[in-house]
Amino acid sequence: MRVLITNDDGIESRGIKALTDIVKKYSDDIWVVSTEDGNSGMSHAITMQHPIFIDTIKEEKQLHIYRTSGTPVDCVKVAVDYLMDDGKLPDMILSGINHGSNTNASVLYSGTIGAATEGAFYQIPSIGFSHIDHNPNADITAAIHYTDEILRKVLAMPKEKQKGLCLNVNIPDLPLDKIKGIKFARQDQGCWREDFIRREDPRGRRYLWMKGKFYSREVNATDTDDYLISKGYVTIVPVKVDMTDFERLKDLQNAQLNNLF
Repeated sequence: MRVLITNDDGIESRGIKALTDIVKKYSDDIWVVSTEDGNSGMSHAITMQHPIFIDTIKEEKQLHIYRTSGTPVDCVKVAVDYLMDDGKLPDMILSGINHGSNTNASVLYSGTIGAATEGAFYQIPSIGFSHIDHNPNADITAAIHYTDEILRKVLAMPKEKQKGLCLNVNIPDLPLDKIKGIKFARQDQGCWREDFIRREDPRGRRYLWMKGKFYSREVNATDTDDYLISKGYVTIVPVKVDMTDFERLKDLQNAQLNNLF
């Protein structure tokens, strides 16, 4: 089995090293292609205005490691369409283990999930793993345990069920024995509102530092990723790349049939 691993925290992050160690139990053909440094918030961005540089870190029979100057999605594209020049696609694409939550609308901004959804474009089963503590030195023991467990269960699924699968996994910042288990969930609905801190450089030029807070529109819902994470569960949200609003589409088509649009 060929597995591609990437992330948005950079090639030196503890999360991607831990994920690589997990995958060694399941694959003898591992490709790690990641960014030079942090690319959080890059979503599905690709590099078009300047070249992408690639450095070879390691090339062995079982393990190939590369560093790129691109985005997480660039890493997937470079791996699949350039580095893997034998014509064989990955059997699975894994992104993470990310340092920081990717619940709610964060899935739209996340470079971690951007890389996973890029895999879904290729109809390759893809999973983004995130530990909700942003601290790069956080204890990720529980994240390692549940990443291994979920990967093992996905690999046991029939191949026809794996095709195009894309999962967004978030693991609470709790000791392993305090996590209650795994729950399938839906994305919490709401939006991020930014709080910009204004400063000036020594030349008097204004610049901004951006902070933000998520505001849920359904604070009483009990089936969302944010709620279940807060109750001590690992959450799995199935993600798809088709952003069509099918309910709205049906309403507009009906309106058009009735000459109202």
